Amino acid sequence: MLESLERHPMLSASISKDKSIEELEGRRWPAPPEGSTSLVRGVHALRRRAIEDLSVEDLRRLIGQDVGLQWLLPVALDLFRATAPQEAETGWFDDDLLSAVLTRNADTWRSAPRLARHLNETVGMLTDLSPHLREEVRAFRSASSDALQGRTGP
Repeated sequence: MLESLERHPMLSASISKDKSIEELEGRRWPAPPEGSTSLVRGVHALRRRAIEDLSVEDLRRLIGQDVGLQWLLPVALDLFRATAPQEAETGWFDDDLLSAVLTRNADTWRSAPRLARHLNETVGMLTDLSPHLREEVRAFRSASSDALQGRTGP
């Protein structure tokens, strides 16, 4: 397992984590509309926070809303890879963030096959996943089979 970890440098190494998604995108969203839900207001606020200051729950919320995936998926995948060995030992894994990552649209993984393969390898290290997560892993593998096998594009 250590050999596998050594083969994969940090995916997020080139991301300026001291910057926010807004700064990285170079695009500021307008204020949320009057009467917006707490989710919408929260996502707007989180886009302005430096990536290094986002909690696991913040990552889950943003990824679950398909916001900043270009920067946040590598950060989340690095987190999974760093914690997978110890969490496989204890039989516990934070289902919420993993679920948010696994359930992204298949086009997300087709456009980032390296990330898809990294995620697939990492979930292979995990043991004792809940039945719900096992189903999400199966669906992810099925939906992103082209990316996982190195076949992308039309």
